[in-house]
Amino acid sequence: MERTTAQQRALLRWRLVLGQKSEAGLGGQMALARLSSAAPEQDVFGLDNALELVYGGEKGPGGAGASLPNIPRWLGDVRRYFPTDVVALVQKDAIERRGLRQLLFEKETLPKLEKNVDLVAALISLQGMIPDEVKETARQVVREIVAQIREKLEPQIRQAVFGALARNRHSVLPVYRNIDWKRTIERNLKHYDPERRVLVPERFYFWANQRRLREWQIILCVDQSGSMANSVVYASIMAAILASLDVLRTHLIFFDTEVADMTDVLDDPVDLLFGAQLGGGTDIARAVTYAADLILQPEKTLFILISDLYEGGDAKALLRTLDTLVESRVRVLCLLALDDSGRPSFDRDLARQVRALDIPTFGCTPGKLVELIEEVLDKG
Repeated sequence: MERTTAQQRALLRWRLVLGQKSEAGLGGQMALARLSSAAPEQDVFGLDNALELVYGGEKGPGGAGASLPNIPRWLGDVRRYFPTDVVALVQKDAIERRGLRQLLFEKETLPKLEKNVDLVAALISLQGMIPDEVKETARQVVREIVAQIREKLEPQIRQAVFGALARNRHSVLPVYRNIDWKRTIERNLKHYDPERRVLVPERFYFWANQRRLREWQIILCVDQSGSMANSVVYASIMAAILASLDVLRTHLIFFDTEVADMTDVLDDPVDLLFGAQLGGGTDIARAVTYAADLILQPEKTLFILISDLYEGGDAKALLRTLDTLVESRVRVLCLLALDDSGRPSFDRDLARQVRALDIPTFGCTPGKLVELIEEVLDKG
C-alpha cells in the first residue's frame, strides 16, 4: 500500500510538471482525477490550474487568452500554493512566457504582486510601456520595496562605515574615555613583566573624537545591461545610503554603451531607479575611464565595478585602466553580481584577467558588500 501511494505521488508530480495535455497522450494513466487521492491534503486541481496558466500551451504573448481576466484570483492561488521565493519565480515566468504584462499594468493587480527586488527590476525594465494612469501606482510600489530594503541595509551600512573609520583614526589627546585598549595592549606586549604578571605600557593610544567630512571616496560603476537588473536595484539603494553619510564622497555611474552619472539624484532612490535604462549593449572600458577621472585621492578611494564583464568595447583598454587604478593604490573590487543569491553568469575569461590584476572578482550579496566596505575602510 505504501509503495502504491509513493508511486501515485511520483506520477502526480510528473502529471503537474507535464501539464493538462499529458492526460490525453498517456491513456488516462496521468489523469489528475485518478491521481488526486495520492495527496488528499492538497488542492491539486487548484494547483494544476495555477500552473497551467503559466506553463500550459505554447510559449508566447498570446498564449494566456481568456484566462487574463482571472489574474487577481490566480495571484491569490499562487501565493496559497507556493512559498515566497517560488511565487516570485512563477510571476516572472508568467510575464516572460505568457505575456501577462497585465500583472504590471493594472492598478488593481500591481499592488497585489509579491513585493521584492525582482518586481522592481521588472518595473524598471518595462517602464517605457507602463500606461500613464498606472505610473504613479508603479512608483508607489517601488517606493515601498525600496523603503523595505533600505530599512534593512541602512543600519548595517552606517554601523560598518562609522565603526571602521573610528577604529582607523587615533588622536594624540590623552583622554581616558577614548583609550584604544586593543591597540594599546598589542603595541605594548613587549613590556609585559612575567614576574609581576603586569603589562607596563610605554605608550597609550587614543581614539579621535572628531569626524572628518568626505574622508573617503566611494565610486560605484554599475552595468545596466538587462542581465544586471537586480544588481542595479541593490547598487542604487546602497549608493543612496552611502551618499547620506557625511564621511563619504559617493558617486554612482550607470553604463551600457553610454555613461550616465547619477550622483546628483542619489537623494531619491526611486527617481534614481526610474532613471536607469536597463538593456542594450555594454562598453565597460568607457565607463571605467570616465569613473577613474573622478578620483581625487587614490589611496582614499574605493572603486566598485559591478558588471558581468561581457564587454562590447575594448577589453584591453579596460584591463589597462583597471591596472592603473590598482597601481595608484585605489582599492578596486569587481562584483559580477550584487543580489541575494550572489550567483552570477559572467565572462569567465575576462574575469580571470581582471582577477590576475590582484582585483577581487566574484558574485556578492548586499550584506557581504557591507562587510567588504567595512574591511577596506578599517585598513585605511
